[in-house]
Amino acid sequence: MKNKVFIPVLSLATVLLLVFSCHTEKRITETGLVTQKAMTVSAHPLASEVGTAIMQRGGNAVDAAIAVHMALAVVYPQAGNIGGGGFFVIREKDGIYHSLDFREKSPLLSDRDMFLDEEGKPLPEKSQNGHLAAGVPGAVDGMVKAYEKFGSLPWEELIQPAIELAENGFVLTSEEADYFTRVSQNLKKYSTVDPVQFSGKSWHQGDTLIQNQLASTLKRIRDFGRDGFYKGPVAEFILAEMERGNGIITQEDLDTYESSWRQPLLGSYKQYDIITMGPPSSGGIILLQMLGILENYKVSNRGKKYADYLHLKTEMERRIYADRAEYMADADYYPVPVEQLLDKDYLAERFADFDPKRATPSDGINAGSVLALSEETTHFSIVDPLGNAVACTTTLNGGMGSKVVVDGAGFILNNEMDDFSIKPGFPNMFGVLGGEANKIEPGKRMLSSMTPTIIEKDGKLFMVVGTPGGSTIPTSVFQTVVNVIEFDMGMQEAVNEERFHSQWKPDVISYEKEFSELKILDDLKKRGHVLNERSAIGRVDGILMRDDGSMEGGADTRGMDTAVGF
Repeated sequence: MKNKVFIPVLSLATVLLLVFSCHTEKRITETGLVTQKAMTVSAHPLASEVGTAIMQRGGNAVDAAIAVHMALAVVYPQAGNIGGGGFFVIREKDGIYHSLDFREKSPLLSDRDMFLDEEGKPLPEKSQNGHLAAGVPGAVDGMVKAYEKFGSLPWEELIQPAIELAENGFVLTSEEADYFTRVSQNLKKYSTVDPVQFSGKSWHQGDTLIQNQLASTLKRIRDFGRDGFYKGPVAEFILAEMERGNGIITQEDLDTYESSWRQPLLGSYKQYDIITMGPPSSGGIILLQMLGILENYKVSNRGKKYADYLHLKTEMERRIYADRAEYMADADYYPVPVEQLLDKDYLAERFADFDPKRATPSDGINAGSVLALSEETTHFSIVDPLGNAVACTTTLNGGMGSKVVVDGAGFILNNEMDDFSIKPGFPNMFGVLGGEANKIEPGKRMLSSMTPTIIEKDGKLFMVVGTPGGSTIPTSVFQTVVNVIEFDMGMQEAVNEERFHSQWKPDVISYEKEFSELKILDDLKKRGHVLNERSAIGRVDGILMRDDGSMEGGADTRGMDTAVGF
């Protein structure tokens, strides 16, 4: 495909209804985009348009996902990437499930103490910024693997829209301009060659961001597939960047990296079947543990009962995140006891000391006893006209990853090494504690919280959902699922609802500052909870299949997220 793609922007009037309160007197309920055949919901309108245009030309959900992923690498560089990794969860139209792990790996020259000083003290600056922070990128290999198994349109057609967005540029909103102005100095600080495409000016609304180096890299990926990234000029650019910045990624790392098809993690909640991601993601286990406990309780979002639910949810999170620190890691390197962690008897025992009236201090919570067997990310959800569905979460870890732009190649390297336990008991950049299971080992995948999820109801596709947000990812997905299933919300309404998060340590409930129900907050304080107001939690993007056969998109208004369909 040599000519520029015409991508129609499809829109639907927003329907506003005043409905009876859940936990406020009146709530404005927003219905998201409703379409009949197909939909893409992603973090950027241009990427969503690309995905839907691919399906309009006959491509399937995986074709669209590849095109969206590549487009996000251009228009959403703080998280969209070819220098990071992620996970696909795929449901074919006939109910066959797949999951693809293209998570980054630690370089072969890495070691467990590489981020400790001579006295054994952690050096989080090194694990979060600069060349040592980068794991071996998996995104391009993952897209190639997905295409080899499911692709239908020519590969070149899936990459070309991203090339054109990089080469011709895209116009910045005021929010994007402010963001690039803020981060440009850090990109200049940690890159060995000034990335002038980002740092060469102060950005303003209406400016056009052109990324010629990235366009050249994407052309090589278009023309040579995997070898266009892991070999040849792009690989040489990566290795030169490593040498200048004292990094440790080698050609052997690039040659030996391979994404892996894995069995999806399957669970159930009432009449719903949950298809989600297993290790090295902790997100699917956490989601299924929370739903497994919730199934024993009747919850409501009306009045005081909403405080009861938030208290219950927090107590679940404290116990489950303690399990995360102790038992969850790359299952290729550590025997993650998945079956025991999801066992109903185990979950009942974990929650036996739950007090509905009082908070349990996190210092009094440890991981459960099992027998071991021998904030930057982005998500998109896609359903195609045939009923195939993809949930994909991908990441650089922190915003703009390691802050290193590979000179000559124009893409940003991840800082995923911080997702290892750089020292047991020391928190990562999201405040999550890790243990021995998630220690750094050469070639190992770091533990993730990403939770791309597909849900069926009575054997039929019901929901596709996921979010960015670091350690808040599983709890944001959980809340969105509960909002729909238990609180009878539509997709957009469920996504819009204010979120709460807790994770064992620190011993607080974080809540979005937009939440204004003081009675509920006071109720939680009286039970012994410490509350922490914060900015937005997550950017959930979901698709809900409706009873009439149509689908509703939920595009998170906390960002530029957009649903496009037909």
